[in-house]
Amino acid sequence: MSSRKVGTQRAFDAAAADFTALGRHLWEPIGAATVAAAGIGAGSRVLDACCGTGASAIPAAHAVGADGLVDAIDLSGPMIGELRRLSADLPQLRAHEADATAWETDGYDAVLSALGIFFFPDMTDGTERLISRARPGGRAVFTIWRGGAMVTAGRHAGRAMAAVTDSEPPPERQPGLIDRINQAGTYAEWLSGRGLSDVDVVVNELRLPMTPEVAWLIVIGSGFRGIVDGLEPDVVERVRERYLESLREEGVTELDATTLVGSGTVR
Repeated sequence: MSSRKVGTQRAFDAAAADFTALGRHLWEPIGAATVAAAGIGAGSRVLDACCGTGASAIPAAHAVGADGLVDAIDLSGPMIGELRRLSADLPQLRAHEADATAWETDGYDAVLSALGIFFFPDMTDGTERLISRARPGGRAVFTIWRGGAMVTAGRHAGRAMAAVTDSEPPPERQPGLIDRINQAGTYAEWLSGRGLSDVDVVVNELRLPMTPEVAWLIVIGSGFRGIVDGLEPDVVERVRERYLESLREEGVTELDATTLVGSGTVR
């Protein structure tokens, strides 16, 4: 497991409860759009990879009904624990703490991953592995951020942490494959290259009002949580105040959270 993967997993482990709180603003509409693109019917078998606390797994479980099955997998134990709590009345949803790139079961009618594939150590290899878990004629749906989405929150939070702790801001992520395919056209071409047919990419526009509550949840309920992990509570509070002040100073009233929902048929 790479150091980046370990750091990301730790951030999501710590963020599990706040991740759920952020859900109604951010994860749930993104998860619903992902499930809608899959066209899941009653009785279907579905794999939801990098499922978090269930933003796509739970609506998928409702779509497949009592006669269907959703295997929802995530590396984060706390996330899976939260999902089990939230889905206690959905026996058709089975939550597993597991590595999506090593999942062996196949023959699914649909394979989903909402905001997960860009965390794989090798995004192309991991995505192709997921596609291979679906049956021929099944559907694969992978949702990613559109270029520029979410960056404002991370930039302001990093600067706030640096100002309060008198340290350097977190290093910028090195550009990778995701930065070359984060527009609708390039993403569709990349998915077609993974062997999918009838590829479609829907731009799911979403803008969040940056109220103080939502703005801070975006930090502590997402992968940005790593920015404040390990800090003393009083220091975290000062970071929160500086972060909100920074947003006000620059007139940031909303956050671009637009996603690209890419889908295709497995050959």
